[in-house]
Amino acid sequence: MSDGSKALLQFPGHDAAYLLFRQGDLDAFESLFRLHQRAVYGWILRVVRNPAAAEELVVETFWRIYQARARFDADRDFAPWARRISTRVALDWLRARRPEIELDDESLAVLPAARAADPGVAAEIRMKTARAFARLPATLRVAAVLAVVEERPHKEVAEALGISVAAVKLRVFRALRLLRKDLERQGIRP
Repeated sequence: MSDGSKALLQFPGHDAAYLLFRQGDLDAFESLFRLHQRAVYGWILRVVRNPAAAEELVVETFWRIYQARARFDADRDFAPWARRISTRVALDWLRARRPEIELDDESLAVLPAARAADPGVAAEIRMKTARAFARLPATLRVAAVLAVVEERPHKEVAEALGISVAAVKLRVFRALRLLRKDLERQGIRP
């Protein structure tokens, strides 16, 4: 577990700090921000796959967290609540993007290379796969990226998306089915 993930799980003396945060105390909010910023960034980066966008979305996430502070249940952990808000921010960003995004070398570099005899063929397959992923509806793409690519537990993905585990499984199934069809249209047999 990374330091950021550990930060999302614990906050020393959190009861008092959470209550102060709910009441609008800026010092308590700043403490939560400093403690959870890296973990929220990592989570958003998993979803959007764009470091520059993830940095901006962290700011948006914490702005929304601060605006929603009155709805935060101080008896519960901050981490799942922050993860759910950050997931919604990331989904909003993905939905606002064009359906087909241009992929740069940095985006393609995060995809694992296929074991093929011809590196050119492997690069073409990675590019077509990335484009097929980019064409998925945002809700399906996020579920597939988190559950399949990032190998996050279905329960964690469900909490972040605010849906049931069964709904996560269904979204992943649909995403994989659409990916398979898209790749077959592009001449790739998955």
